[in-house]
Amino acid sequence: MLLAVGGGIAAYKAAELVRRLREHGSEVRVTMTRAAIQFVSPLTFQALSGHPTRIDLLDPAAEAGMDHIELARWTQRMVVAPATADLIGRLAAGLADDLPTTLALATQAPLYLAPAMNQAMWRHPATQANVETLQRRGAVILGPGEGSQACGDLGPGRMLEPEAIASYVVERHGEAVRGALAGVKALVTAGPTREPLDPVRYLSNRSSGRMGYALAEALAELGVEVILVSGPTALPTPARCERVPVETAVQMHGAVMERIDGCDLFVAAAAVADYRPAEARPGKIKKTEEDLHLRLVRNPDILTDVAARVRSPFTVGFAAETDRVEEYARAKLADKALDLIAANRVGGPEGGFERDDNALIVLWRDGRRELPLMPKALLARQLAQLIAERYASSRG
Repeated sequence: MLLAVGGGIAAYKAAELVRRLREHGSEVRVTMTRAAIQFVSPLTFQALSGHPTRIDLLDPAAEAGMDHIELARWTQRMVVAPATADLIGRLAAGLADDLPTTLALATQAPLYLAPAMNQAMWRHPATQANVETLQRRGAVILGPGEGSQACGDLGPGRMLEPEAIASYVVERHGEAVRGALAGVKALVTAGPTREPLDPVRYLSNRSSGRMGYALAEALAELGVEVILVSGPTALPTPARCERVPVETAVQMHGAVMERIDGCDLFVAAAAVADYRPAEARPGKIKKTEEDLHLRLVRNPDILTDVAARVRSPFTVGFAAETDRVEEYARAKLADKALDLIAANRVGGPEGGFERDDNALIVLWRDGRRELPLMPKALLARQLAQLIAERYASSRG
């Protein structure tokens, strides 16, 4: 989501709006008018959003690749808050004399405006005419509220509270996302697999299953019918999901291939073991030798087998890498003919396995999006919305 902050005293509320939007699962990027930075520091929005704050249209460092056009294409919604009388007037006139107004002209995303100004300015016929012009073009006007104002006046012109704005914008977007996923059936894999060595020991990995479970729940919240094929975890079954428990990679492969017919969406979030012992010993392996040699054989590749089907579902893979994350993920996307891949770094001080937070780089054939470090439940909601957007785009 793109937030344009206008130059009024209510700009301080925009900082809270960023926080509220992120709590609702939205990735937020911020642009400000020159007047707005007189009220709130750009660094405040950078800290709250996790992205640099954009101010200047003709910024050589940012515009090397026509970044303002990319930003306009990136956003799914644009919110102007506070929308001052001046900013509303320039938008109504179709001006592009700074970065926020240029982005408003360049984007095809829905436009929401939260007016904030003196009550006399709001009531002025010029402001009302400008608002009507924007409404005829499809802009949604949120507010203003009524009450005491910074100047001491009483009346309409107060910017709505951030939670009210965030709830309305996210709910409207959620309705569109749920519409895109109406009637969709998804199969999600999650958790680790365990490959037995003997009745006591097994080979496995550090996956807790939290990301896959959170993603299954986030998709179910969007109205998707979810089958969750899960390796061993201590997590409760997500609400509105059918859980199929498995242990080994071979069992997970069988469970997926048995149920994939009729699924529109496949999300391979499980950390499946690439190899298994050639044979599991029937009795406990005793500590008798100085060296113990194990022969491993490859497990079936669930993701490749699903993506290679004649009528494959929209297929989403995951890539957990310790280095060159995007390079390896981009190669996996192409090699396995995936529709989308979510990549993250593991083994570092932040994110990855066995942690509550994570960050992702999401890639598709001609695009990418970064989801910064955040709690996995929140990250899953953002990823679910992105999957919905890309799924809808793939279906025309």
